[in-house]
Amino acid sequence: MVSAQDGWPGSGSSGGGRFTVTARPGPEPGIVVVELAGELDHDTAEPLRTALDDAVASGARRILVDCAELLFCDSTGLNVLLRARLAAQDTEARVELVALRPQVARMLVITGAGAVFPRYASLGEALAGPRQE
Repeated sequence: MVSAQDGWPGSGSSGGGRFTVTARPGPEPGIVVVELAGELDHDTAEPLRTALDDAVASGARRILVDCAELLFCDSTGLNVLLRARLAAQDTEARVELVALRPQVARMLVITGAGAVFPRYASLGEALAGPRQE
């Protein structure tokens, strides 16, 4: 399991919270679960970038990004997810989004990025198997 957290006092984020990333093996080989909590923005994106790069490099076939505790995601966070998706595609893997909160889901719809990620309502649903496209 890999865990990282960043505080961002003075970063411009209201409320001055924390962002955490925890990556762990899934219940089956080839699955990595990356759990996000807090606000993902320019000042906090590096731990996510590292976790996703590591998941792709590990040979994972499915990278499940659990967003149940993700409160906010700006364009930098979206860019990290999109780049990870492209890197995963190069290895025939997938980055899949799980348990999106309404504000994060809305950002994906507005930007059009929602169409390129498989999305699941819960981690249990995601672990039940990938959707056929």
